[in-house]
Amino acid sequence: MWRPVAVVLCLALPGCVAANVDVSPRPEARPEGAREVAQTGSFADWMAGFATRARAAGVREATLARARPHINYLPDSIALDRRQSEFGARVWDYMDSAVTAGRISQGQAALRARASVLSRIEARYGVPPEVVVAIWGIETSYGGNRGRVSTLSTLATLAKDGRRGAFFEDQLIDALKIVQAGDIAPQDMIGSWAGAFGHTQFMPSSYLSYAVDFTGNGRRDVWGDDPADALASAANYLARRGWVRGQPWAIEVILPDGFDLGLTGQRQNADAWGRTGLRAASGAIAPGASRLILPGGAQGPAFLAYGNYDVLKEYNISDAYVLALGHLSDRLRGAGALRGQWPRGDRALSLAERTDLQRRLNAMGYDTAGIDGRIGPATVAAVQAWQRANGLPADGYINADLLVRLRR
Repeated sequence: MWRPVAVVLCLALPGCVAANVDVSPRPEARPEGAREVAQTGSFADWMAGFATRARAAGVREATLARARPHINYLPDSIALDRRQSEFGARVWDYMDSAVTAGRISQGQAALRARASVLSRIEARYGVPPEVVVAIWGIETSYGGNRGRVSTLSTLATLAKDGRRGAFFEDQLIDALKIVQAGDIAPQDMIGSWAGAFGHTQFMPSSYLSYAVDFTGNGRRDVWGDDPADALASAANYLARRGWVRGQPWAIEVILPDGFDLGLTGQRQNADAWGRTGLRAASGAIAPGASRLILPGGAQGPAFLAYGNYDVLKEYNISDAYVLALGHLSDRLRGAGALRGQWPRGDRALSLAERTDLQRRLNAMGYDTAGIDGRIGPATVAAVQAWQRANGLPADGYINADLLVRLRR
């Protein structure tokens, strides 16, 4: 649920705005309307106050005493947290980094090597092996990069001085409850700078809700070299969030000439899409309701996103993440590259530019549901409405050219 790469694929992801997507941590890690938190005083003073709150939340004194020697202030976590979201990566840059020939090859090898356990995971949770392995690959490069930072330390640091202090304090309490339950020793709880851990990068709250002991050894071990518990936990997460067995996450489609771009974002069944002249890039349009998404605008690849696409967004709210994850899963089962071509000449917008775009849309009467530089469905809908009103293709695509038009 967190990942670094150059676009920082496992440990922290900035917004992908040029393509109407936001590669940011999953909902728990960056909730809507999260408030800035400014703490004063020393870390030791903060820890003393936190201990009182943790006890009230059910953390025992013995657990606090055991954990306290392993909780230290980490300035690097604050620096990384504050460096996020100024400039976004373009969706295709993120996908280029996430879906590489090496990652495809390693993932296919992992499918073969873990075939037995993945088959049992699919039987229990209904999530295909290639989807589970794609999560593993994107989150930690198949366990090769699980992070090297003390989870308790980074959560405490971000709780005291981070931008989302209340959230991280809750996560720290949950992390202490994991220690208290005996699943891991405090010194062994290691992960990303932002508090996620294990092969599939769970935050503590997700671990408590969704982690499973698939091996039956009495521990929900998502940290160790055997990834079985972590892979099953990721599948359990998706299943509990509504994954539909046998349904695709999305399919790439080809738009006919003269296609009504006003249908972007709308949900229809396969027959209705077929009547528009839209066709699948490979095979046939799968049955079931799906919505059209154009993450690169009318000139880029087009997709019909099914309900499982939205389930993957529960794992990470970023469309770029879901597109990369879904495409990697397709490649792992033998599908080819995307047919559509990304508008690679476009650049990402800065946070200031994204905020300016929202401000201008709102001033013209197009509600973006906030002016915060984060591009979500409301901003895309506002862009579409403005495009229609100005005789432009209403694909909702946001780039530098759109901002120039808005500024005229």
